[in-house]
Amino acid sequence: MNKGKIVIVDDEKMFTSALKVLMRVEGFTDAHCFNSPKEALDFIKNNKPDLVVSDFLMPDMNGLEFLTEVNKLYPEVSKILLTGYADKENAIKAINEVGLYRYIEKPWKDNDLIIDIKNGIERSYLLSELRQKIDELEIAKKELEKYSHNLEEIVEERTADLKQSNAKLEGLFNYCADGILIINEDGIIEQVNPACENMIGHINTKLINSSIDDFLFGKKTFISKELHSLEANELMLRDFFIKNPFSNSEIPVDVSFARINPDDEYKRFVGVIRDVTEQKKADKLRDDFIATLTHDLRTPLLAAIQTLKFFLDGALGELTEQQKLLLSTMYKSNEDLLGLVNALLEVYKYDADKLVLTKTNFNIADLVNQVYNELLPLAQSKKIDFTVETELTDTEINADRSELRRVICNLCGNAINYTQEGGKVTVTLKAEENDLIFSVADNGSGIPQEDIPNMFQRFSQGTTKKRSTGTGLGLYLSRQIIESHGGKIWLESILNKGSEFSFLLTDVVLQKSKING
Repeated sequence: MNKGKIVIVDDEKMFTSALKVLMRVEGFTDAHCFNSPKEALDFIKNNKPDLVVSDFLMPDMNGLEFLTEVNKLYPEVSKILLTGYADKENAIKAINEVGLYRYIEKPWKDNDLIIDIKNGIERSYLLSELRQKIDELEIAKKELEKYSHNLEEIVEERTADLKQSNAKLEGLFNYCADGILIINEDGIIEQVNPACENMIGHINTKLINSSIDDFLFGKKTFISKELHSLEANELMLRDFFIKNPFSNSEIPVDVSFARINPDDEYKRFVGVIRDVTEQKKADKLRDDFIATLTHDLRTPLLAAIQTLKFFLDGALGELTEQQKLLLSTMYKSNEDLLGLVNALLEVYKYDADKLVLTKTNFNIADLVNQVYNELLPLAQSKKIDFTVETELTDTEINADRSELRRVICNLCGNAINYTQEGGKVTVTLKAEENDLIFSVADNGSGIPQEDIPNMFQRFSQGTTKKRSTGTGLGLYLSRQIIESHGGKIWLESILNKGSEFSFLLTDVVLQKSKING
């Protein structure tokens, strides 16, 4: 029989029942399933588990909150988070915040799940034993001070314990399937495990004292640069790859680093390299499916919209008021659906690096005024004081005009939509040297500080105050567009006072003149 106390939490009773049967079939006799995170916490407080498996989306408490509470009680216990594809970024966030052992995307294969559960229980045992040894070493230190006359005997005993612990750690290091290496803050490799040698395609003697930047490559940054600028003790890097000389292939990897000696001025890091080839293949298949589906939906939607427009324009005869109301509702719903399809296509293009910016020289003030005139009727209907403040008149920039227009429309439209009647929305445009700064400020309800980091994430539905009821793609696309220009977008907000969205484009201003006075 497999040993280990397992706690499984999911609000779907059918899911927990199925998992309970699976656990019994696999020989796990001490598995406990709960449909309420709070009930599970009450159980865990009195019964230390060896592994906790939690769903992410639950009504009373989400998986991240639940696992955070579990981590406070038992930091060494392995924790697995079950997520959907759209929650992947939350799962990655959980790795750093709650010490998540692994996240598994739905649906999964039962064999893979059982392997992860077994490895997680074994990891909990090893960490618990390691923690116990550390505690014993602390006790030994006090005993050495108290019983100095038995120094040699005590040292021998503790040395034996240390050798045993080191043997276990060495076993983890040598036989781990992920690549493990130790480097300093300059990226110089000091030690690697066999899995790391196999991934990179070089033996130990070739790797030691070499720079990690010679073997691991990122699209936008170097690992040594990231480590130098690192202020925290942990770092997670994605979208890196290894060029293996034997297979003549590029292996996509995720790399995570943790500082070994946080109190020492000489920084050293232990890094874990994970091959994500299969994960990338699955992501590409999923993204290609979404792109194909949304693309094929455009044609019937356009046909439906055009047909409804013929009816509403009276081309096919006069309509009653009730018919006009029903057809207008259908027309608006189809336009909204087409907008969602187009947004999904744009997200796919940016995520897949398939969108090429078409940069031209254009007057930025003219573009802002064009967007202002288009949105002015909406602001006037809500009696909002909508203004543009700029000293730039003949300023030209080099950027993708249509994509930048999308960002400005989205930021200004959001500000008007989420500002109460009679409020104020101010657009500011200015240039500093060759940099352009755009801002739109409102005096609406504001956004809680804890929600601000999520505002530019994909499929984010706004805030816990239900600020937004849209698709959650507008701000995500705006961030992608600005970052693809090499710029930066950010948000500042004070609850009940208002918000200000801004973006910065560096080195884009070609000509700048100001109106005096």
